[in-house]
Amino acid sequence: MPVNARENAVRCIRFDSPERIVTGLPTHPVWYVGCNHEAHDGGGGHDCPVGTRWTDIWGVGWQKEQPGVMAFPRHAPLAEPAALKTYRWPDPDDDRICGQIHEQARQFPGGDVFLAGSNRDTVWEKAYMLVGMENLMVYFHTEPNFVREVFRRIMDFQVGIARHYLDVGIEAVAMSDDLGTQAGPLLGPATVEQFLVPQYRRLFDLYKAAGVIVNFHSCGRIDAFVETFMALGVDILNPVQATANDLDAIRAATAGRMALQGGVGTATIYDGPVERIVAETRQRLWQLGRDGGYLCCPDQGLPFPPGHLEALHDAVEQYGKYPIEKPSET
Repeated sequence: MPVNARENAVRCIRFDSPERIVTGLPTHPVWYVGCNHEAHDGGGGHDCPVGTRWTDIWGVGWQKEQPGVMAFPRHAPLAEPAALKTYRWPDPDDDRICGQIHEQARQFPGGDVFLAGSNRDTVWEKAYMLVGMENLMVYFHTEPNFVREVFRRIMDFQVGIARHYLDVGIEAVAMSDDLGTQAGPLLGPATVEQFLVPQYRRLFDLYKAAGVIVNFHSCGRIDAFVETFMALGVDILNPVQATANDLDAIRAATAGRMALQGGVGTATIYDGPVERIVAETRQRLWQLGRDGGYLCCPDQGLPFPPGHLEALHDAVEQYGKYPIEKPSET
């Protein structure tokens, strides 16, 4: 008897004989106001018109500069450590922020999908938005106590939001911190271990105790952190950028332990043609997914040309049934 989409997704994640590879979890999303960089009134965010300027719930100033992609932070309210004395941290129990979670959860249809939350910009990304990336890189060395306090207070907020998510019964959650460049780690492993991991554990432990599936997004070359992710309890790692990582090595390190999502090169999907998109998708299905533990999709989100993303989805639908067929050598 065929399994439903929800059960099949669980089997994909658990390396437990799924029927087919899919592009992602079937979800009903809930999120707090500010999760996607909105203002307290919900204004701004990344679907606003090009040229829009706004200040989010953290006091970070934003400007929308390109259609179809996220805006850029332009004002960092904690650029100077002295600003910490008067800075007002957002309150996760502020109904303007958390009330939306409960409203959206009331619309959850149940059935074949997961109720899913988001702790976007989990620690590192939120910190550099607040402080400025160049400043933060310097302060790791010159003002480490300031950095630790910023990270701690950010995580206080994330844990507070997580409690609202757990109150409404989420079953999956997305987190994100981009820790890699195209060539290697953006932060040294020692810095990640000393500054980020203690804060990550607070949030991971809360979710893992409740049985929540954790999907963690980290762009760039992230092989230096794969063991850290698995030790924390990441269930799904995305986007495993094809141009930045040794995908065979990442798969070997994570086989049977952590699912991967992504892997199909953005340049391939953007440039095409369709035949090339299909060929790379088939290669990733075999390379990363033939033994389970894989969700096949682009390794970045962009406004792709019409038909190109559909070609990937169609290829996953056609060639993603188990047992996965090895593509012919070309």
